[in-house]
Amino acid sequence: MNTGANVQQRRAEAVADLIARARAIEAAEGVTRASLERIKAELIALANRGELFPPQHFANAPGRPGTIYHLAEDPDGRFALYGSAGVPGKAQPPHNHTTWASIAGVYGDEHNVFYERTDAEEVPGEGRLRRTHEQTIRRGSACAMLPNDFHTIEVTSKEESLHLHLYGKTLEDLPERITFPSSTGGAYARFMAKPVVFSPRIPPAEVRALAAGGGELAILDVREEGVHARGHPFLASSAPLSRLEQRIGRLVPRTATRIVLVDDDERLAQRAAAVLRRLGYRNIDVLAGGLAAWKDAGFALYSGMHVPSKAFGEHVEHRADTPRIGAAELKAKLDAGEKLVVLDSRPMGEFRVMNIPGALDCPGAELVYRVHEAAPDPSTLVVVNCAGRTRSIIGAQSLINAGIPNRVVALKNGTMGWHLAGLELEHGQTRAVPQPSAEGLRKAKQAADRVAKRFSIHRISSKDLERMRSEAGRTTYVFDVRAPEEYAAGHLAGSISAPGGQLVQATDTYAAVRNARIALVDDHGVRATMTASWLLQMGWPEVFVVEGALGGALEKGAGAQAAAPPCPTLSAAELKAEGNARVLDFATSLQYRDGHVPGAAFAIRSRLGAHTGEFAGKAIVCTSPDGALARFAAADLAALLGREVRALEGGTAAWRAAGYPLEKGESRMLEAPEDVYYKPYDHKTQVEAAMQDYLQWEVALLEQIARDPDCRFREVPA
Repeated sequence: MNTGANVQQRRAEAVADLIARARAIEAAEGVTRASLERIKAELIALANRGELFPPQHFANAPGRPGTIYHLAEDPDGRFALYGSAGVPGKAQPPHNHTTWASIAGVYGDEHNVFYERTDAEEVPGEGRLRRTHEQTIRRGSACAMLPNDFHTIEVTSKEESLHLHLYGKTLEDLPERITFPSSTGGAYARFMAKPVVFSPRIPPAEVRALAAGGGELAILDVREEGVHARGHPFLASSAPLSRLEQRIGRLVPRTATRIVLVDDDERLAQRAAAVLRRLGYRNIDVLAGGLAAWKDAGFALYSGMHVPSKAFGEHVEHRADTPRIGAAELKAKLDAGEKLVVLDSRPMGEFRVMNIPGALDCPGAELVYRVHEAAPDPSTLVVVNCAGRTRSIIGAQSLINAGIPNRVVALKNGTMGWHLAGLELEHGQTRAVPQPSAEGLRKAKQAADRVAKRFSIHRISSKDLERMRSEAGRTTYVFDVRAPEEYAAGHLAGSISAPGGQLVQATDTYAAVRNARIALVDDHGVRATMTASWLLQMGWPEVFVVEGALGGALEKGAGAQAAAPPCPTLSAAELKAEGNARVLDFATSLQYRDGHVPGAAFAIRSRLGAHTGEFAGKAIVCTSPDGALARFAAADLAALLGREVRALEGGTAAWRAAGYPLEKGESRMLEAPEDVYYKPYDHKTQVEAAMQDYLQWEVALLEQIARDPDCRFREVPA
């Protein structure tokens, strides 16, 4: 046992030990009264360790007589342990479990009366009970029951109670449990067919201590992305409940990772915890009191998106004194025909929206890789820009760190600063710096070698990576930092496409597990090395460049996607012919605004429960851009409504491909457009004001993180 570990870790270790011993007892002796007595003794020993079960972690949820907290469960649903909290007077009528069970007291008194069934089940739906004995279970005592034993419970202590309940099978899959109306029996009914199970709560101070402890930890904000952007802890990654199944496998690839879920008031977080448990995640806590409690504890909340990366960009500019040029000065140089090149460090999709006149697209990690094609003459001034500040700063400093002979500057405030200066932007352009020539690649590799030496970047082999990935107790992200089209043409199995510039610019979007290992893959090592240099400075402790990773068998395509649940579907032609179905679109609000099936309403999946009354008596069809999220939503809505809900096969893309028209605008919005973060240029009005606010927000991050001890970056070596 790790005596220096935090409460959550020590509890998890102790629970794992209990489950292992119980599993061994059952395997050796079967399910008998004698074997359950041995299991009961093990459960008492765990329950007696009250320091592992502090009341603030297992407080009864307000408005409920009792709360069931999930503590452990095997992947197949066997050996499930719960903490059962109850208020004084909480009671349950006679019921069985249909699996073996043991209950031990942590604190408080729970009085149990035990019964045996005396009828031969000769009358369907009815039965008779006979009382056998009773026991008050408190700390130091326990009971054990076979699958068809019956008991009642009542919390008789004056304060809340907590008891550990260990079952041979998960409570969430015991559909044959029954309950009788009285102590003598009678007509029985199903008992807790779908119990509400919670994850333990964790106070803000303990979350902060976990984050500072050096172990692996994922803090996930399960609110919608637009709500997340209004205020969240520094290290929280956005993982909206609406899209959780689709994102969690990449954000948190190891199911044993400790996860803390945050939201406003715990309700959304507990729903998310239930989803994660169904997906096999077991080490989950919920921030007690939500973000209001975090703020009340005096801890900082940060607005905006990708805050660690954005704050890091400001930190780099401040520490390295990254050279910069204003929009007016750059415009004057362009008008004068001076020898310079403007390299836009954003992905091509963003470049096409708007760019500095004459600029070439060269996304962040491509800069050192391709710069010698764009500026072969050392006397050429290299100007790096992005939409705002971060990628301009990181891009320019990348070239400086690489030691290219050219003078390099960042365009202050990027395309936004250019626009705010009253200067014209280009739109719809696709100019890009070409792939490096043999000579350009040679120079790029030399530059990357200099950076690798300066930042002590570790290079590993494919076999080293294979060994890392086989270690069950650690998370190892494998990111392919090449361009998405290169990844699609062939990539290492299990790797994730994360173009290097975007990985640095929005690290929390790709890697939610703090202190995980990160392995970077590319073809020549240049892009991986440059990306690694920044991730190390951001504070990621173990970052590696994998050599030769693309030399073997490769997979093609976009990579593995989360499997959508089965649901009835219809084609675009069938939907058009049907005419009267209510269509719900689960695209982002921006995608919906740009084009949706005529008559469709914008909806947010996690909030469907508030609208069930509007759907009565109507055929419902769900759609989304590619139809995948629509299937999840259709399954949710079918469960809420108790009837069939269909999904549009292939989603809105299939509707468009069939040649059917799309409707634009925001005419039917079931929810406010807060599902995603709106960049300044996503707004339809007051765009300039939004740009000014955004740029001021970025600059202000430097002062905000200086006041927050949680925000620490690695010092840049000289």
